[in-house]
This record gives sequence, C-alpha cells and structure tokens, in this order.
Amino acid sequence: MLGFLLRLLPFWVREPLLIAVGSVLGVRIMYLAVRDHDRVAAGLGVVFLVFTAIRVHAVIRALRARRNPSPTASADGAAVDAAPQPQAQAQAVTGSRPRPDTPEKEHNAWGQAVAAVAVFGALGAALWVAPRFMPSDDNAPQPASCSGGAHEELPKAYKDTPRPVTGEELCKALNRPDLAELLGTPEETATTASSTNNTAPLTDGKVAQPEAEVTFDTYTVNVSATYNELSTGQYVKLMKFGDEKDVKTLTVLGRPAVLSSDHTMKLEINLGSGGSGGPVGEGPMARTLSVALDRKDRGGYCDITVWSTSGALPNDSALLNIAEKVLPRIPERPAR
Repeated sequence: MLGFLLRLLPFWVREPLLIAVGSVLGVRIMYLAVRDHDRVAAGLGVVFLVFTAIRVHAVIRALRARRNPSPTASADGAAVDAAPQPQAQAQAVTGSRPRPDTPEKEHNAWGQAVAAVAVFGALGAALWVAPRFMPSDDNAPQPASCSGGAHEELPKAYKDTPRPVTGEELCKALNRPDLAELLGTPEETATTASSTNNTAPLTDGKVAQPEAEVTFDTYTVNVSATYNELSTGQYVKLMKFGDEKDVKTLTVLGRPAVLSSDHTMKLEINLGSGGSGGPVGEGPMARTLSVALDRKDRGGYCDITVWSTSGALPNDSALLNIAEKVLPRIPERPAR
C-alpha cells in the first residue's frame, strides 16, 4: 500500500522523500550499530545508505536533463514547421485545440521538493532526539531499593543508645549507585536491598545492632553497627581465640580497624512433606572489615562483610573503599 502511494507522487516529491527517509534511517542505524557493536545493524544501515545514494544519483541525472534538454524537441519542432500547408489549414479548422508539443504549465517542482525534505527532515530529527528525552521502554532491570524495617518500632535498646544509626539509614548509606563499581563489577545491578533493626545476640536485647544488606549477582555486602562496650583492640584479642583467618590491623578514616576472614553459615531448609531443616553447615568464605565507631575507640564497631556463593572475594581495597563511603554516614559514638 505504501509503495502504491509513493508511485502516485510526482518524481520531484517522491525522490526527495525517499532520500530524506533513507539518509535519516541509515545514519541512525549506523550510529546504533557502532554504539552496540552490532554487525547486523551495520549491514542494514549500509543498505539504507546505498539505497539513498542511488536515489540521489537519479535526482542528479534528472536535474541535468532539465537543464540540458535533448535535441529531439527542436527536431520535432522543425518537422512541424516543414509540414505542408494543408496540415496547417487543418489545424486552423480545428480551432483552439492545443498542439501536442505545447508545454503545459509546470508545477513548482523545487518548492515541492524543498517542502518534502523539510517535513521529513523534521520527522527524522524528532526520531533522533526522542530517545534522549523520552523514558526508555526497555526491560533493563532497575536497581533494588531499600526495604524492610522502615516503619517498624525500634527496640528499647535503640532508645537507650545515644545517636544510634537505624537499619534504614545503613541501607541508604550502603545502597549507593557506585557500589557495584566499588566491588569491581560495574556492569551489575543490585537485585535486593534490605535492612533490620536487630539487637545483638546473647545480650538479652540490650545492645542495638542495626543491619543492612545489598545483593548482586556476584557479591553480597552486609553492613552492621554494634553498640556494645567492646573496643577494637579487645575485639582483635578475641579473634585470636576464634576461627578468623588473615587477621590484619589497620586504620580507616583515623579509626582503628581490623580485617579478618571467616566462613559464613549454610542453612538448608527442606520444604517437603516433613518441613524439617537440615543441619547448619559451613558456607563460603567471607571477608570482614571491622572499624571502631569513633576515633578514640571507646567501644562499639561497624562490620562491613562481603561474600559470594562461588567463594570468590574482592580485593581488600574494595572493603576499604566501601568503608570510606559508608562510615561518614554513621554518627561517631559520643563520649559517655
């Protein structure tokens, strides 16, 4: 149907339209092909550009023919003048019938061509610019937002702790747009982000321990703040009696800190008829950076832990970079 309508258009309207459409589509497709490294799209763009070049060549030939008419017309005119007198008399008898070679009033071909190119040029420009201003309708996954613990009532331990951070605040501090880049996987997007306002275990609910966790395809990052009386120095001494490995003391943002490694816990849950769970096992290795909640190490610490189901771990520099972004969002513990 579209081809039939195009054939009905005059030459000086149809050809400029095809040139405008072909050039816009060809350039646009080639741009997308180069950006996405798509060979199929590049081939399609070349087809459009070659088609446009052929139409341009046809228009140039037509313009040359209009400027330099063939001698056939003048020869025909001479033949008419040399015709015998009776034929002229016959024409006189016919009255006002126009001669076959009398040129009809020509349309403004140049005006039509310019108008057509302008209209389709505007449409092409709109198609080119629209993706930059219109929301994308692709199915790209959106980063996960923080959820959980936002509206729950805080335990009493948070009211008894001066200036404690909440799980929601920890989640907002951790779920940064550049978190994947800090982990060394900039192409990934956070799949889940959650937070809780827990209390530390074995403390009878008297020690606040907010927690936040962000999960990617490769790594999972967990941040918690424990508001107890244990200093980082005492914490390092306790590590010597535990199973922590690769213990390394250092300073982060002027605060004492320690790096350590330990296995996560693996819990299997059977959802069959019995509904019983399996024993708690040893999960993949995790790397933790523990930093004091204040520069004078008066007690309490922030844990930043990273692990993956494959067992791979990022460099310690990733933990340090995350700490430098998250710790300024956690108020230092005031003097008691």
